[in-house]
Amino acid sequence: MALVLLSLGANLGDPIATLSNAIELLQKNVLDDVHVSPFYETEPVGVTDQPRFINVAVTGTSDASARQIHDACKDLELYLGRQQRQRWHEREIDIDVILVGNSILDDEDVHIPHLRMHERRFVLQPSCDLVPDAVCPRTGKPLSQLLLECTDAVSRPIRLQVTGYR
Repeated sequence: MALVLLSLGANLGDPIATLSNAIELLQKNVLDDVHVSPFYETEPVGVTDQPRFINVAVTGTSDASARQIHDACKDLELYLGRQQRQRWHEREIDIDVILVGNSILDDEDVHIPHLRMHERRFVLQPSCDLVPDAVCPRTGKPLSQLLLECTDAVSRPIRLQVTGYR
């Protein structure tokens, strides 16, 4: 069983309800031993004329391959109503696979560990709330070190009080 780290975000509809629903479905269908970070509110990256995002990290374990986990997460996004839009635009739900144990997967459309995780405070802060010592196999550095080195000044996360998790 490998440690799986996911980053979830949403900024359309009721993001907290959508993210909570996604977490429940991940727990039932994709991951064992699920843990959830605090929820954070963050500024959008890229296209800034849109609502702020709500982000959360989820860890769990799985014996599925990195590709299988990715595909299950994409299926879950569609089930939860994600619409296709241009890159960095608003989203009903976004589930990114950040880490799957020590796996490195580089297919034409899938990269695990996530290629830009070290550039995104909205990914690293919630992730460090759960697994600060998890090591990125691309860099050999723990997430806590990547957070210290992160120069992302745009998406400074604001911790939210959301009941039912943590």
